Amino acid sequence: MSHITLIRHGQANNQAKDEASYDQLSPLGHQQARWLGAHLTATNQHHRRLYTGTLRRHRETAQGMNTGLTPTQDPRLNELEYFTLATALETEHGVAIPTEQAHFAAHLPRVFAAWADGILEGAPETFGAFETRVRDALSEITAGTGPALVVTSGGLISMAMRQHLDLSIKAMANVALAIMNTSVHRFYPIGGTWAPVMFNAVPHLEMPDRHHAQTHF
Repeated sequence: MSHITLIRHGQANNQAKDEASYDQLSPLGHQQARWLGAHLTATNQHHRRLYTGTLRRHRETAQGMNTGLTPTQDPRLNELEYFTLATALETEHGVAIPTEQAHFAAHLPRVFAAWADGILEGAPETFGAFETRVRDALSEITAGTGPALVVTSGGLISMAMRQHLDLSIKAMANVALAIMNTSVHRFYPIGGTWAPVMFNAVPHLEMPDRHHAQTHF
């Protein structure tokens, strides 16, 4: 087993109301990716493999990091479809989609709970299917040779944390809410399993003139 480093994509279009319009980096998102790549180079963090989902924001983040590695794209590393799930919750159960970011923190756990309970007919995949594809994709990557970088999304990272820390649905949602753009999350093989040894690290954004770039949305 090889250790893997999960990276959330850079800031996307935070004014979006649907999956398609969200799926592109903002100017700040591109800069976050460049800063992260420069940090990995400056600290001699050598990785032999690079994986991304097939979403545009994943590919743009990997490109901006400029690791010199050729990415392997895997759709199993794609994000859950929050906008689609939220629309289903509103249409089928009358739970309005938030119009202000301050209300998002209370809304996401409700979306996750309804999805996990299987009461969203408009869900593009079941919660169980999402669980399975995340587990399968990361298991295959860890079985490869050499350290790997995985550029993905916050929902997938929160699911990885759920699987290895036995998190409840509410705790998983709270973890997802905390994950910052271009944050670093590392798993090491310890005792025959994955151990999360780093969560939500943003050393490339710790300088005072970059604090504004510590974004969640």
